[in-house]
Amino acid sequence: MTFYERLSLNFTILQWAELMLRIITAAACGWLVGVERSRRFKDAGVRTHCMVACSAALMMIVSKYGFADLELPGSTFFAGVRGADPSRIASQIVTGVGFLGAGIIYRDRKLATKGLTTAAGVWAVCGIGMALGAGMYEIGVFATLFIICLQYLTHRFNIGADRYSDAGLEINFSRDGDADEALYRKLEEWGAIVTDTQIDKQPDGSMKYRLGLKLKKEIKGDVLNDFVGKYDEVVSIKMTKVSQE
Repeated sequence: MTFYERLSLNFTILQWAELMLRIITAAACGWLVGVERSRRFKDAGVRTHCMVACSAALMMIVSKYGFADLELPGSTFFAGVRGADPSRIASQIVTGVGFLGAGIIYRDRKLATKGLTTAAGVWAVCGIGMALGAGMYEIGVFATLFIICLQYLTHRFNIGADRYSDAGLEINFSRDGDADEALYRKLEEWGAIVTDTQIDKQPDGSMKYRLGLKLKKEIKGDVLNDFVGKYDEVVSIKMTKVSQE
């Protein structure tokens, strides 16, 4: 009898369903935490928390049930042979992949954190590989399909900060005036949230503003041109979009 046949005999359909339910429940809890963090514009949002919670549940299931083929003489099931603890291997895999994920996360020139969801995805794939390597085919395949659906849904239906896109605004003023205050009023009117401000004053009295923005909807070029035309002290204005992960 193969390990998979033995495992199938010891797990009923309801028990497999319960293991899948654990993954779904963990993802739901991660979703709730991610919504709270996302509403506060934290770098790790809904997708990242869902991915980490889901994969952590998967790894825990593998750690608990993935070593049923290790037994003592007489076919007595035992989670190890003569006191050995094979689950330590699983824990070392998790730690190693954690360092790999740290190498994926970076900050770009605008100090925006990138790679969080990708790093969580690598960690999740590690859990899937552990499940399949332990012979838990149903749970590994289910987790794969579930994570793919999870990624699709969280990209399709954005929540909290995920509804906003990142953008940078660079504007040059020839002198001090009321245009800077008008700019902030306009940004509020356009539904933009200022997340970062850098102001450089030049020797000739001109000012350069560099703003980091969160946009709910795109600000059209003609709207920016209208603003430039209303104020003589505005020399130029430029908006750049930051790609989303």
